Amino acid sequence: MGMARIHRWASIVVVLIAVGAPAQAAAKKQAKRHALTTRHKHVMLERHVAATRGGQPNVQALAAVVLDEGGRPVYAKNPGKEIFARNPDKERPIASISKLAATLAVVDKGLELEGLSTINKSDIEVAKGGARSRLLEGMTLSNRDLLHAALMGSDNRAIPALGRAVKMTPPQLTAAMNAKARQLGLKNTRFHEPTGLSTANVSTPRETIAMLKQVIAHPVLGPITRRAEYEAHPVGKPPIKYINTDHQAARGNVQVLGGKTGYNDDARYCLVVATKIDGRSYYMSFLGNEGKLTRFGDVARVADWIVSHPAKAGTAPAPAKAQPAAEETVATAPAAPPVPLPVGVAAPPPETPTASATP
Repeated sequence: MGMARIHRWASIVVVLIAVGAPAQAAAKKQAKRHALTTRHKHVMLERHVAATRGGQPNVQALAAVVLDEGGRPVYAKNPGKEIFARNPDKERPIASISKLAATLAVVDKGLELEGLSTINKSDIEVAKGGARSRLLEGMTLSNRDLLHAALMGSDNRAIPALGRAVKMTPPQLTAAMNAKARQLGLKNTRFHEPTGLSTANVSTPRETIAMLKQVIAHPVLGPITRRAEYEAHPVGKPPIKYINTDHQAARGNVQVLGGKTGYNDDARYCLVVATKIDGRSYYMSFLGNEGKLTRFGDVARVADWIVSHPAKAGTAPAPAKAQPAAEETVATAPAAPPVPLPVGVAAPPPETPTASATP
């Protein structure tokens, strides 16, 4: 009788262990997922920051410059007047902002816009490690569509395909991009490869604006950067709808006239953009933002400062002296009442693997 009771309890223990094991495994898996989410929380969430700091727009980028072009066309060759600067000539990785130089290089080679190019394995290899592409192997598109995919959708596979369309290998395209930078007098801009995946692709806030000016002034590329949406039509496939990656910079008092975003692990979140605010044209470049939406928040903070300080923005003889970037968790008392900004929302997590170049 005693042995039967022992066997019965042993059976119960075995059943409990069998039932509890999956639950323990699930709990461990959930804890690991939580740890990963927590580790990247600073990238995935945007926090409220004060609109101004020390009487200036509270720009969060590590390197930035804002140029007032006045009433001149946004593609005017004359340099604008600095109204804000923080490390404007410091070299930093620029990620997919590199595509400005890549597209300039291919159109310089006489790109046939209505010519067709097919995405192949070499394009996929060049873009390996980057953001998820909507240009699949074997897909055939016009070169015009590929330009839109590169500048609006920031698709890495579009760049080597465009290079191939003008008979340039990726190294040859990279060399052409560096030659273009020298032609434009950009002394601190260098490219290691054509897409922006490499952290050795570097420039400065001031020089990214010079590249954007060239793109906006181009009769083919300029209209592409101004588009908000575009449908590409691969041969025999459903259309691909692109929404410009810079569209979130637009708001009530900001009209976007063209721009380019970028991201990789070293560059962080970047943006160079041409805008119209209160009837005046402004170029802005923000490199090294920690939040996906913070770069657009920087545009909003600068725009609100311009609107609330028209005399300083329009006639200041010298650039605003930037204060060191504030931690986003610290709300420093501003010199003027800040205008509430929609920058404290949760940003979606980046859909790219580590070390990828994305919008």
